[in-house]
Amino acid sequence: MTLQPIFILIALWSIVVAVTLFLFVYPRYRRRKLDTTPFPPAWLTILRRNLSVYKSMWPDQQEQLRKLIVRFLRGKDFVGCAGQEINDEIRVTIAAQACLLLLNRPSHEYQDLRTILVYPSGFMVNRDHHDEFGLVTEQKRFLSGESWSNGKVILAWVSVERGIRNFRDGENVVLHEFAHQLDHESGITNGAPLLYSKGSYSKWARIFSEEFSALQKASDEERATLIDQYGATDPAEFFAVVTETFYERPHEMAHEHAELFEELKAYYRVDPREWQHKPPLS
Repeated sequence: MTLQPIFILIALWSIVVAVTLFLFVYPRYRRRKLDTTPFPPAWLTILRRNLSVYKSMWPDQQEQLRKLIVRFLRGKDFVGCAGQEINDEIRVTIAAQACLLLLNRPSHEYQDLRTILVYPSGFMVNRDHHDEFGLVTEQKRFLSGESWSNGKVILAWVSVERGIRNFRDGENVVLHEFAHQLDHESGITNGAPLLYSKGSYSKWARIFSEEFSALQKASDEERATLIDQYGATDPAEFFAVVTETFYERPHEMAHEHAELFEELKAYYRVDPREWQHKPPLS
């Protein structure tokens, strides 16, 4: 009888050790093992062809991106919808752009994300619409991408292809939807992702609030803007949209929205201007 508490303690200790190994030791072991996995030559061909900025990256950035892509593809399921077949072209192309947001950042490769659903073209969803009187009606919306908080991202392949054909127009559905995934790491998708220190939030809130309000005003006044006016919808969409602008039109953003650019540069820990040697002609 006196040995029973000891056995209980041993059992509890064994459980604690097992959980610790599973949560902390195994992921690091798995990551190191994946990092030694050779990057398939066929994948490299796709990467070079479909991510135009890859050739302009520093060699250490290229190597890091390749490792991130391997980790990403080993941990996520791709599912074709509405007849869309999944192949390496689709998987590597989407992974490359998603992992671009992870360069130089402490990351777990979108650890809450499990599945990427790919449609051949845009898809229809039902949404509740609340009018000014509080009445709720169901509306159908045609989307090219969507990010869910339950471990799924949905993309239209035709929109992904459009994004890779022009990486300087500020419109990229993969960057947009995966920015939402980063935003949700804080537990809520509200335009305020996890930052690196508590003191960073006040400056982030000030700059993003000012820029969001300015975009809303410009949209109301029907003035042209560098930042896509879809970002005026709400703070979460604003963060996703300015992420697209930051990576695809960095020279213009640094010129027209200097504080916002610097804030995003501090968050993403890259300067995309290095990958575009000259700003595009206006």
